Amino acid sequence: MHYFVFICLAVCFICCQAARVDVRWSISRILTSRDGRAPWNAIGVNDHLPIPPIHVNQGDLLALTVFNALNESTSLHFYGIHQNGTSYLDGVGMVTQCGIPPGETFTYFVDTKHQHGTFWIKGHTNFQYADGLSAPLIIHEASQAYDNEILMTFEDWSADEFVDRMEMFKQTPTKQLDKDYQDGLINGINANLTQPIQLVPKKRYRLRLVHMGKAYWFKFRISHHKLSVIEADGTDTEPLEVDGVDLGPGQRYSVILTAQPTAKFNYIYNVTMYANFIVSKPGMNPRTYEGLVEYKKGAPIKSEPSSSDSLLKWPDDFDLVPADKQPLLPEPDHRIELKEGHHITGYGIPYYGLNGVSYATTNKVPTLFSAFSTRSLAANSSIYGPQASAHVLRHLDVVEITLSFPTMREHVIHIHGHSFQIVERGPTVNNTAAFKTPIPMRKAQAWPMRRDSVTVRAYSYVKLRFRADNPGVWLLSEGVVTHFYKGLGITFIEAPDMLQQRQALPEELKQMCLKQGINVSGNAAGNQGLDLTGLPPAVYLDI
Repeated sequence: MHYFVFICLAVCFICCQAARVDVRWSISRILTSRDGRAPWNAIGVNDHLPIPPIHVNQGDLLALTVFNALNESTSLHFYGIHQNGTSYLDGVGMVTQCGIPPGETFTYFVDTKHQHGTFWIKGHTNFQYADGLSAPLIIHEASQAYDNEILMTFEDWSADEFVDRMEMFKQTPTKQLDKDYQDGLINGINANLTQPIQLVPKKRYRLRLVHMGKAYWFKFRISHHKLSVIEADGTDTEPLEVDGVDLGPGQRYSVILTAQPTAKFNYIYNVTMYANFIVSKPGMNPRTYEGLVEYKKGAPIKSEPSSSDSLLKWPDDFDLVPADKQPLLPEPDHRIELKEGHHITGYGIPYYGLNGVSYATTNKVPTLFSAFSTRSLAANSSIYGPQASAHVLRHLDVVEITLSFPTMREHVIHIHGHSFQIVERGPTVNNTAAFKTPIPMRKAQAWPMRRDSVTVRAYSYVKLRFRADNPGVWLLSEGVVTHFYKGLGITFIEAPDMLQQRQALPEELKQMCLKQGINVSGNAAGNQGLDLTGLPPAVYLDI
């Protein structure tokens, strides 16, 4: 199964009124091959993989009812959805919930009154999205200035289950290299087999481009066509003309494509899948794919001279301007400086982390449940355990995060519950001479770009700013799945006093924990006060 999605806007959306949209998912393992290799047990929905996209109109209430047909717990995170006032629906296993037990059902609600744009849904327990549990979520606004929409998704895909790969990596860390080379999927199937993009002359199209992969970046462009960026990660932008887009894991763009005036020629779209922190290998990293942009069947393909990517224009967060022109937030009340570190065990297993701590969900109580149940102690970061790497934020403070990555690894940093302003970037102090193209310093002007995921290049830092106006427990995590698996993340405990006053944990979520023998109150160890007896030792890093 594969999809390009074309939508007739005048019929489908402009006159629609808010409604409740009910969707039912049965999540199970499916024996499948998406890339032409030997089939394996990936994760699908309703016996389908890829999972069909979900479309709603802004103002709708999405009710997604999940039946867990797996033999392990599961949960869903709505990537880019702020869940304002409903932090318990953020869907992160052992952070905001215990996970849906096997054989059980739970309904997630997404209120779309205050957000529209391009999002996606990912399995957020046991890294299940890496095995296929992901789908686009499109929230359509009422006013549209184009004729049709085209949805394209990008994924890097392995030949086996993610957990199996990580176990293999732990046992033989020096022999995992070939497992890092992935196949590219476009719209859920082998990128070499995707159907043509069909265009009608003179029409205006909105291309929604969604990266649902886990480790590689994707560049996308169409020969002889300019693209105009109008959205990034759910934030509308002033139009910015580019030659193509470059998406890191989790990121989304919408671009306007104006079709050619005639159907005299067909054209080619180009996709490059790459990861700068994985060893280059011809035909493996980078991988290149081509597809047909079809105006008329059988029409000749118009050729284009080859051109270096460095000569083309790609979106830069510091060139994008949010359409609502929200000004730069004032000087921060709370500054957090985070530096990447690593540690290699005696067995050769690497761990990553920030400020000397490798993040892990070793807690025996979901972090949000601890924030609800520990009263005034919820403002003490130590009760969440050392590997939660918890930072407590005061209500309505302006928070500035400086993330420094003085290594060859590139990252995508994603925040839950918010979109951040991208206010500055530049090279790290110890940028090495071997790294020949250091990132130039850029500072935001009056209206910084706002999004929920940002690419941070090797040997560079970035400064992000947001207002703590959404009480809850939210991750700041790595979009590259292996980096997050190895510990690159922190937890924000945002306004726990206001959280306890304004929200209440649904009883259904507590019961899901109790059925799995998981505590629903107390600190990270399930104890009272500051007693963390019973937690495993944390992994501390060199920085």
